[in-house]
Amino acid sequence: MHPPSPAATAMDFSQNSLFGYMEDLQELTIIERPVRRSLKTPEEIERLTVDEDLSDIERAVYLLSAGQDIQGTSVIANLPFLMRQNPAETLRRVLPKVREALHVAGVEMQLTAAVSFLTILQDESVSVHTYAHSFLQVILLHLEHRDAGVSNAWLETLLSVIDVLPKDTLRHEILNPLVSKAQLSQTVQSRLVSCKILGKLTNKFDALAIKREILPLVKSLCQDVEYEVRSCMCRQLENIAQGIGTELTKSVVLPELIELSRDEGSSVRLAAFETLVNLLDIFDTDDRSQTILPVVKSFCEKSFKADESILISLSFHLGKLCHGLYGIFTPDQHLRFLEFYKKLCTLGLQQENGHNENQIPPQILEQEKKYISVRKNCAYNFPAMIVFVDPKNFHMELYSTFFCLCHDPEVPVRYTIAICFYEVSKLLNSGVYLIHKELITLLQDESLEVLDALIDHLPEILELMSTGGESSVQENKLSSLPDLVPALTAAEQRAAASLKWRTHEKLLQKYACLPQVISSDQIYYRFLQRMFTIMMTNNVLPVQKAASRTLCIFLRYNRKQEQRHEVIQKLIEQLGQGKSYWNRLRFLDTCEFIIEIFSKSFFCKYFFLPAIELTHDPVANVRMKLCYLLPKVKSTLKIPADKHLLQQLEMCVRKLLCQEKDKDVLAIVKRTVLELDRMEMSMDAEQLEKEKQQNDGRPMSEKTFEKKRRDSKTPTSLPKSIPISVPGSSSATPSTSKEIKKSKLIRSQSFNNQAFHAKYGNLDKCTTSKSSTAAYTPSVSGLSKTSMISLTDDSFRTRNTSSAPSSFSSNTSLPSTSRGTGNSVDPKSSGSKDTQPRKATLKSRKSNP
Repeated sequence: MHPPSPAATAMDFSQNSLFGYMEDLQELTIIERPVRRSLKTPEEIERLTVDEDLSDIERAVYLLSAGQDIQGTSVIANLPFLMRQNPAETLRRVLPKVREALHVAGVEMQLTAAVSFLTILQDESVSVHTYAHSFLQVILLHLEHRDAGVSNAWLETLLSVIDVLPKDTLRHEILNPLVSKAQLSQTVQSRLVSCKILGKLTNKFDALAIKREILPLVKSLCQDVEYEVRSCMCRQLENIAQGIGTELTKSVVLPELIELSRDEGSSVRLAAFETLVNLLDIFDTDDRSQTILPVVKSFCEKSFKADESILISLSFHLGKLCHGLYGIFTPDQHLRFLEFYKKLCTLGLQQENGHNENQIPPQILEQEKKYISVRKNCAYNFPAMIVFVDPKNFHMELYSTFFCLCHDPEVPVRYTIAICFYEVSKLLNSGVYLIHKELITLLQDESLEVLDALIDHLPEILELMSTGGESSVQENKLSSLPDLVPALTAAEQRAAASLKWRTHEKLLQKYACLPQVISSDQIYYRFLQRMFTIMMTNNVLPVQKAASRTLCIFLRYNRKQEQRHEVIQKLIEQLGQGKSYWNRLRFLDTCEFIIEIFSKSFFCKYFFLPAIELTHDPVANVRMKLCYLLPKVKSTLKIPADKHLLQQLEMCVRKLLCQEKDKDVLAIVKRTVLELDRMEMSMDAEQLEKEKQQNDGRPMSEKTFEKKRRDSKTPTSLPKSIPISVPGSSSATPSTSKEIKKSKLIRSQSFNNQAFHAKYGNLDKCTTSKSSTAAYTPSVSGLSKTSMISLTDDSFRTRNTSSAPSSFSSNTSLPSTSRGTGNSVDPKSSGSKDTQPRKATLKSRKSNP
């Protein structure tokens, strides 16, 4: 016999699998039959059906009376809405039914009712008096529900109600019944509720009333036979101390806290310790040194023998404790507390054995998790411990501990110390150079969570690093950070390779601080090309925009002409004239950042014409984005110096109006034209005065020119009623004022009496005749409205006011920005994100490409 062939075996297997699936389907069908039978029958559906003609109030009453539990729960969840719509009828007809339903309600309905009652209070649908009369008794009735979750929900609602109730209502409805509810004869649940209510009531009464009516109940509950009650009352002593003042706190609360700190229950001792720490500011130096310090010392000494939960709490409050007791420690006590902190910082690290977690017993794993929480809390308190030892002693006392926390094997610990890194740097001040290596370590951390926490304050940290060391000279700022640039580039590459694009975006945004920290050559050779790569290859739009803005800032602070020239050339050629429409969209984003960061003259000199060239772009999304940018582009112009650029802008807009085929782009063009027409042009007053003097044939004296220059800087002193005329440059050329008058006449003919909007429907036909083009489009000067003077300067909008284009020679030649294409260009070569445009897929991105 021959063995079966593999093909036959595969076929048999497939057939067997098919028959197996069929059998499984039959079994599922059999199982499904009783499920179908369990669905609602027509009779049940009939009972659940409610007449649609019923009002909201009538429907609620009906469902609460005859409906099922799920319907009643729905009505109670909708109770706040009913109270807003018709409070009187809801209180008269619906609320009594709610009370009846809650007597036998389940947990879900009870929880829903507690939330709804609280929402009604927060909405202020009724007055406080009406609320107390209608809802308070229902809340009090269900405080002692047998389910702990339901009881806590009603208690939270009551505690919120206490904040708004008047004193008389609180005394009669809540405080007086507490006298009996707090007795030992009542249930533990009742006494626990009484503890929390007493802690809340102390903020509503004066000290005398608290001493006479509340403090006796507090003492009784502090000495309750159940440790849960004692612990709960102990945690309310902080609120009570704030209500009764310093004197009563010392005489009544402090003795109770000291006694509770020696309690046999660990949870009670822990509550007493935490309350003492929170009340340290109330007590004077004598109380701290003679009463509280011995308690704290004993608590710390016994903490390692107790449950790990006590260590977690102690490590969390240790910073506040050392701060509150600062100045009363003896040198020996100071050293003991410092050593105790150091021991907590390495707790559990000695037990690291590299075993697989699956081989470790569960109780050991749970213990290690608690140890991680202890070290995390120690990292959180590290800045407070620097103050405790004095920053001058950091290197000797705490540097080794800081090193261990930065190299901790657990991410939560390193994450926490990364958050605190900026605070540590500020505290060290001139000694910040001591933690340079730790900064590099955290920048190179394998966890992006740690990196994300560190970069929140990365600019401030790097500024301290560059100026706070032994040498603050700007040229020597890199000498103490030799590994910074490699660490920063590696961090960016790790963020880029991950799926956490928000971390990548944030990191690129923070890199904008690098010109203040490292040299422009370092930025040019290590970061600029990387920004270009991200802009052209990354698929996440916020990341691309962050890279674009950071690149513009790098360019802003680069003073080397050749490097600047190369960057500008790349922006124009690789983005503005790129084959991918996506790159051209990013070029427009970059233009927007340049307008924001650089001077107006810089944008006009290098980016104005390449930007408006995109009015001929074959992709509708690009033309649409340019239309949104045109108002900002026009705002960079000054008259009369940029008159030729204004004419170029208006020519492009006119072509868009007449030649645009895409209806969405055309609609935006029409809105943009109206916005451009309403814009006020910036006037160069000095240039205007020079041209006026030249046209008049009279040289302007230096004194007169200085006076005019000063006047041009104070436009608020000019009367608004004086019209501004803009003379031309020669008698043979029409003056600017004549152009303005002519443009206003044409614009009034084009836009008056809504004729502009009425004729938009025929814009597609405007290319057939030259006369129709003039009729439907604003004139050249129509877009350069000059009814008022708006004076601006050419300085940069950053703190460095030096002119950016000054590093370029006047004859610098950039690549030609003419694309040589119009809307009729073959879309196969330059239309899509890669090579080919697809109109249908671009429509969805038009509003936000």
